[in-house]
Amino acid sequence: MPAFLLEVGTEELPASFLSDALIQWRERIPQSLEANSIKGESVQVYGTPRRLAVVIKGLPSQQPDREEEIKGPPAQAAFKDGQPTAAAAGFAKKQGVELDALSVRPTDKGEFVFVQKRILGRSVAEILTELVPQWIWGLEGKRLMRWGDGDARFSRPIRWLVALLDETVLPLELVNGSKTIQSDRISQGHRVLHPELVTIAQATDYVTDLKSAYVTVDPEERSNLIKEQVKAVAENLGGYTVIYPDLLAEVTNLVEYPSAVVGKFEPEFLELPTEVITEVMVTHQRYFPVFKPDSSQQELLPNFITISNADPKKSDIVAVGNERVIRARLADGRFFYEADLTKPIESFLPQLEKVTFQEELGSVRTKIDRVVKIAEQISTQLELAENQSQKIQRAALLCKADLVTQMVYEFPELQGIMGEKYALASGEDAEVAKAIYQHYLPTGAGDNLPETLTGQIVGLADRLDTLVSIFGLGLIPTGSSDPFALRRAANAVVKITWFYNLPINLDNLLAQIATDFAAKYHKDQASLTTALQEFFLQRIRTLLQEEKQIDYDLVNAVLGENDPEYTERTLKDLLDVRDRALYLQQIRNDSTLDNIYETVNRSTRLAAQGDLDTKQLEPATVVRPELFQKPSEEALYKALIESVPQTQAAQQTRNYQLLVAALAKIAPAVSNFFDGPDSVLVMDSDPEVKRNRLHLLGLVRNHARVLADFGAIIKNL
Repeated sequence: MPAFLLEVGTEELPASFLSDALIQWRERIPQSLEANSIKGESVQVYGTPRRLAVVIKGLPSQQPDREEEIKGPPAQAAFKDGQPTAAAAGFAKKQGVELDALSVRPTDKGEFVFVQKRILGRSVAEILTELVPQWIWGLEGKRLMRWGDGDARFSRPIRWLVALLDETVLPLELVNGSKTIQSDRISQGHRVLHPELVTIAQATDYVTDLKSAYVTVDPEERSNLIKEQVKAVAENLGGYTVIYPDLLAEVTNLVEYPSAVVGKFEPEFLELPTEVITEVMVTHQRYFPVFKPDSSQQELLPNFITISNADPKKSDIVAVGNERVIRARLADGRFFYEADLTKPIESFLPQLEKVTFQEELGSVRTKIDRVVKIAEQISTQLELAENQSQKIQRAALLCKADLVTQMVYEFPELQGIMGEKYALASGEDAEVAKAIYQHYLPTGAGDNLPETLTGQIVGLADRLDTLVSIFGLGLIPTGSSDPFALRRAANAVVKITWFYNLPINLDNLLAQIATDFAAKYHKDQASLTTALQEFFLQRIRTLLQEEKQIDYDLVNAVLGENDPEYTERTLKDLLDVRDRALYLQQIRNDSTLDNIYETVNRSTRLAAQGDLDTKQLEPATVVRPELFQKPSEEALYKALIESVPQTQAAQQTRNYQLLVAALAKIAPAVSNFFDGPDSVLVMDSDPEVKRNRLHLLGLVRNHARVLADFGAIIKNL
């Protein structure tokens, strides 16, 4: 079966575009083939800085034939007195069939003429000539450019095109104004190591032919080569390195023939904080740092490893150039570091007045004042000791001071990290210093959380201020647009609270902060608070499902659906909603839920027709025993009375096993109430008897609601 090769040769592509293009082709090319009824045995996409390529093996030679039914004119127009009209003849001629091939069938809009046609499959070669330009010009990316005098847009100018169906050149043209690029079998090898042209005999030779020209076209293979080389070189230097995923991905897409090059720098630069040196290397220079082995903290060796695309024999020359660059960058870093250390960290606070947080919200210094106040409110809620509260206040005051230091101005990625260093150098308490760094955590999915209570509280205060302030301006995230990362901020609030079991009343906090904001900026406090509540409920729902792996219906059950009582309960006690969801999932998994589901759910559905307050648990205050007509009513009433202490204990201690045990005891009485030998008709003709029975069922529902809304649970999910 035929194999097809397409290679698009270009000027050096940006690593980010290459990465995105590979993803797009891996998804779109198979979809494109399938849409044309073509299926290859394999589709392998390749890419280097100078080329994008795809090799498709096991293609058919042509599309399969297919049957297609084509609808024609209405039968009334096609036939008159049983004879075909000009409309029928014209339709038959257009479809290339005889008149007797036409048939009449009824449809929703009356009778129409149809013809069944057998459409012969087109050759795959013909189809590929149409698809390939779509694959190329359809690639999306940032800052696509025009070149020459044409309107074609691509990341970089296209210089050559290889298109082979087995050993035959598939004739293709890419037209860009007066410039036309025609397909051929001629590719190009490594710019330095193999400047000669490469002739590819047949499609399946592509990878091998390019490898002989010092080009490794498979990104995964290049990535593995880089990892192996970097690790081996680090070991030869007597140390080890860290394979940073983003760095590895970038350098993989910057080279065609990777070779590791060792560089060195003066040991006196090691006096700089490790984070400064690694930031310079990894983010700014794309170098791999080398660490000392077996050190309790990451200590650096005065070496680095780069991945070169040049001639490996010229590694010494490459190393000298890299060393010159890193030396200059580290010298800058040392200058900034020493200059910053000449002043205490608190002295940077006035400069924050000149840094805008958001145009309508003022400066970062103004934000700090708000964060300090919110941190105090959280401390008060948690009833923290005075000493702890003072540390939190101090950390909140200083948490953004390093933003105006020379080091962070030059290397923004070091915010917080340098704040901790400078705070320690200024004689600040160690926990205060650590909180300056940790209040930024987590910075993304899977990141570490702040370890100290001070860092946790300042981090919560900072994020809550951002959320309330940005929401207060009406800048609520929509769709994928979230320029202020508000979803991530809300997620962090919930994650920190859950992980450290902080008994925070988020509902009260949001109301307090929103009230202060609304008063200062003349906004509506009620609508702001409601919007924030809804936003947090969305984030809690997502985290319960995605991170805690709770079934969606159980999440609905603990959060309630448009239920103010559950909304208030959730936001007042984030720990409780987490525990209830986890427990519900547990009793579903071990089938305990099955034992109580039917009776509770049936009671819940019927109770909705009554008027009993959902918070009522005491039977004696809402049920009238003198209205009982059957023993089953008396039995259910007594079972409910006996369950009250267990339900109340479950509420107070969050030991929901007590509640489920109580519901299990009630279940037989409920079953007898509905279906036993002395069952009752709940909807009795006597309104008082009916109301009394609905109150009994309402009490069953209310006991269950302490755990969840059973009406939202799906039995056989």
